[in-house]
Amino acid sequence: MPPPLLLPAPRCPRSATALAASRFAAAATVSGRGGSGARPTRPPPRRRRGFSRQSAIKKSFNQEQVVFSTPVPPDPTVAVIGGGASGLACASALAARGVRGVVFDTGMHGLGGRMATRAVAAGEGQGQQLVFDHAAQFFTASDERFKRVVDEWIDKGLVRKWRGLIGELEAGGHFRPIPFSTPRYIGVNGMRPLADAILPESDLIEIVRPCWISKLEPFNGLWRLFENEKPHGQYDAIVIAHNGKCANRLLSTSGLPLLTRQMKRLQLSSVWALLAAFQDPLPIPQTDSYGTLEGAFVKDVDSLSWMANNSRKLFPLQTGRLECWTFFSTAAYGKRNKVPQENIPKVTAEKIKEDMLQGVELALGLSRGSLQQPFYTRVQLWGAALPINTPGVPCIFDPQGRAGICGDWLTGSSIEAAVLSGMALANHIADYFASSSEQPEEFAIGLHENLNQVEGHDIGQFPGLETQKPQIAEAQLTPST
Repeated sequence: MPPPLLLPAPRCPRSATALAASRFAAAATVSGRGGSGARPTRPPPRRRRGFSRQSAIKKSFNQEQVVFSTPVPPDPTVAVIGGGASGLACASALAARGVRGVVFDTGMHGLGGRMATRAVAAGEGQGQQLVFDHAAQFFTASDERFKRVVDEWIDKGLVRKWRGLIGELEAGGHFRPIPFSTPRYIGVNGMRPLADAILPESDLIEIVRPCWISKLEPFNGLWRLFENEKPHGQYDAIVIAHNGKCANRLLSTSGLPLLTRQMKRLQLSSVWALLAAFQDPLPIPQTDSYGTLEGAFVKDVDSLSWMANNSRKLFPLQTGRLECWTFFSTAAYGKRNKVPQENIPKVTAEKIKEDMLQGVELALGLSRGSLQQPFYTRVQLWGAALPINTPGVPCIFDPQGRAGICGDWLTGSSIEAAVLSGMALANHIADYFASSSEQPEEFAIGLHENLNQVEGHDIGQFPGLETQKPQIAEAQLTPST
């Protein structure tokens, strides 16, 4: 199991009473109106026939802009909502600039978002755990800034190169290795322990989880955060480090129409994950030239886009381990079979499992029904898996509302993009604070860019990885015995 995460007791960075006393005169105003800081009171909307999602979106776009006009204090605190790679990188970079950050995350078992690892007991008499990376499978580093971060992780023993064989596997067992020109990295004990260890030990960083921030409210020059009406402190700026319907709902009544518009323009794919453990090794193709594949991008199989052997990937020197495989569907299959991910019907879970195992047979060139049945399976829908479009900016920041967005979707769909986005927003906010809020409009970024299509695999982008047909002959591989 991943090591337990020791967290400081959740607390507000400064008490609401002290803040109110010290900044009684501070105010958040609404664009075009003066006032005491509260937004204009309006009668509750009446339900009308013909209400639709489009009308809800239009209403959220027509929010009145919150404008903070009070000076930033000398010791500002930033709320980072989302503890994935981007949110963690943002909090870490803020701390490096001397800015306090509080990270709110919904994770029950740990931080990391899509940097997720699941460990379960193998069963009585097995004597080992089943370990699966069930979201991010590996990552690459092409940007020099991210390379330096990865080098630090390697020095700390958190990351190592994945030297196992990966490639492209076409239906029928046709396999093409991917050249090793770009290093591929994995968490030493899986992705989640890496996420838990990203943050430095610092008094400037606090973690609050599990916590689902459901409301943002501007008040007296600060942002107040709530979890189902339970207050979670007041902050000088906020960072939205997650996306999808939850982020849209959070922003829809925030008084940040420009951020809301950009977030709602984002389109996300849906991908099914199947975790499966087998008593005996799968009949994986191998040759003396290439060895046995550990991971493959699957082509021409509707229900399958990726497969990886976690046991060989994470524990290459251990023999006799039960094989734990992660299989991902295509985005097209995920879209057609999407259901509420919080409550997957049993009949749907069974259908997904059968479809994806049949996809494994097709990819490996096995006859239907010949694949051994796994003794453990679990399906999971990543309903907001990866971005389909991107504005191509490192971060988004609204200086009037002192609020920003970071995430991989702003430039692509990779761990590298996520980390760089978090770092970029942190430094942008720190620079904004240092400017004493003079000419805040100069710090606006990413508020009006159009979004364009993202290129890459169904499981994300891997900058620098050569996935075109290599300069070696394609091999028709035979199953191992």
